[in-house]
Amino acid sequence: MEPETIQKAHSPITVPVVRKLLHRGARARLARIFTKAYPVEVARLLSTLPESERWEAFSILLEESDASHVSSVLSEMSPSHSVGLLERLEPKSIARYLSELPPDDATLLASNLSEPLAAEVLALMEAEPAADVRGLLEHEERTAGRIMTTDYFALEEDVTISEAVTALQKKSEDYEMVFYLYVVDKRDHLVGVVSLRKLLTTHPSTQLKRVMAHPVISARTEASQQEVARLVAEYNLLAIPIVDNEDKLVGIVTVDDVIDVLQEEAAEDLLALAGVTAEERVTTTASRSLQLRAPWLLLNLATTFLPAFVIAQFDWAISKYAALAAIVTMPMGMGGNGATQTLTVIIRGLALNEVSGVGKITFKQMVVGLGNGIINGLVGAIVVALFFKTVWLGIVLAISMVVNMIVAALAGTLIPVVLKRMKVDPAVASTVFVTTFTDVGGSLSFLGIASLFMSMLPHS
Repeated sequence: MEPETIQKAHSPITVPVVRKLLHRGARARLARIFTKAYPVEVARLLSTLPESERWEAFSILLEESDASHVSSVLSEMSPSHSVGLLERLEPKSIARYLSELPPDDATLLASNLSEPLAAEVLALMEAEPAADVRGLLEHEERTAGRIMTTDYFALEEDVTISEAVTALQKKSEDYEMVFYLYVVDKRDHLVGVVSLRKLLTTHPSTQLKRVMAHPVISARTEASQQEVARLVAEYNLLAIPIVDNEDKLVGIVTVDDVIDVLQEEAAEDLLALAGVTAEERVTTTASRSLQLRAPWLLLNLATTFLPAFVIAQFDWAISKYAALAAIVTMPMGMGGNGATQTLTVIIRGLALNEVSGVGKITFKQMVVGLGNGIINGLVGAIVVALFFKTVWLGIVLAISMVVNMIVAALAGTLIPVVLKRMKVDPAVASTVFVTTFTDVGGSLSFLGIASLFMSMLPHS
C-alpha cells in the first residue's frame, strides 16, 4: 500500500483528497472516514499531512471518535508527530487517552512529553495505568524494561490445565495479547512456559509443571532493545518474557513491538549515516530541518580543514604540475566510497552481534580493500595515463588508490568497533571520522607519492 493511501471497504482515501475535504470544510465526511478506518490507517494519514492540517484533521477525530479509538491512533503514530498533537490538549484529556493505552505505549508517549506536563498528566491518570507507566519509566531508554508491557498471562506451576483455561477465559480482556502462558513459582520466579496449543491439547487435570517447557528464553530488564529483537528473531518467538535481577517475571515484549524496534533501528542507522535525525520528515518545516542538519554539517566542515591542510603542504608540487590538483580527488573519493561499504557491513554486523574476532574481520576487510584498490587503481591508471600522456602519473594514482583503499578498510572496520566499545552509537558517529581518515589518506598518499616522482612528471 502506498504511504499516502488508506483503504477501507475498497474505497481508497488519499492525502490530496483529505486535504481537499479539509479546505472545503467537509468535517462530517472526514469524521466518517476517521471513525470507520483502522487506527493504523488514520495514523499514517495524519503523519503525512502538513503540521497545520494535521492538527485540524486530528481535532475532527477528537470530536467524532471515542477515547479508545483516538488512543489507538496516537499509539500508531511516531512520537515526533503524536506528542505535538497531545501537547495542544488539556492535561486531563491527555491523561484520559494515555489511560486507554497498554503500559508500553503509554510510557513511550509520556516519556516524550515535556517534564512538567508529563508529571501533571501522570497525576491525572487512572491509578493502575499511572503506576504501570511510572514503573516502566524507571528503566533506561531503549532497554527491555522500557519497551515491555506488564499485561501478561502467568500462573503458578501447580495450577491444572483446566484451571488455567478458566482463568484465561475470565481475564482475557485484561491482556493486550496472549501468545503464551508463563509459569512462575510462589515467589514469581519464571520457571517455564506453555504454548496455547499445548494448553488446549493437554488433559485438563494435568498440572502446568508437567507440560511446561524449560528453561525459558528470556531477557533482563536492562538488556538493550536490539538484544531483545535479536532473541525474538533468532528463536522465532511471538513474545519474550522479561525478568529482573532475581529472575522474577516483570513483563513481556511482544513481536509487534519488536517489529517497531527493528524498523526504528534500521531507519535511525540509515539516517545517521547521512547525518539526518529520525525526527526529520518530508513534512518538517524548513526552519526545523535547518536546525537539525546544520550542527552535523558544521562538524563535517571542521574535519575538512585537515585534508585541506595536507594538500596545502604540497602546493609546491601542484604549482609545478597542475594536473595533481585535479587527480587528488580520485583516491579521496574512492576511499570514501570503499569506507562506506565497509562501514555499512560492520555496523550491520555489530547490530546483529556478528562481530566477534575483530582481528580476523579487519584482515578480511583489508584484503577486500587491497583487491578493490588494485582493480580500480589499474583502471584509473590506464585512463589517466592516456588522458595526460604520462605513464608515471597513472602509476602514482594506482599506488595511492591501493594505499587509501586499505586505509578505508581499516577505518571502516576499527572506528565503529571502537565507538561501540565506548558506548557510542557507531551509526551516528562513525561517518565523520571515517571520511576524515580517507580524505587525509587519499590526499597524503597521492601527493606524497607524486612528490617522489616529480622528476618523472612533466611540469606545467
